[in-house]
Amino acid sequence: MTKLGDWELWACANQVLKFHSDKAAHHVAEQIGALALQGDEDGIAAWQEIARRIAALAETEGRATRQ
Repeated sequence: MTKLGDWELWACANQVLKFHSDKAAHHVAEQIGALALQGDEDGIAAWQEIARRIAALAETEGRATRQ
């Protein structure tokens, strides 16, 4: 499997937030769980990186709305 680049991970994070908004963390957890059952370590690592970016985007968005 080809690993995702940084911009692709950011794009994925943005799309997950766009489509799942406040349930994004739940969606990510479901994806990681399904990949764990399949033993897909690369997939798990990719979704963990997406989760980090979702958290960063959510934090940035939260700061923007508080100003």
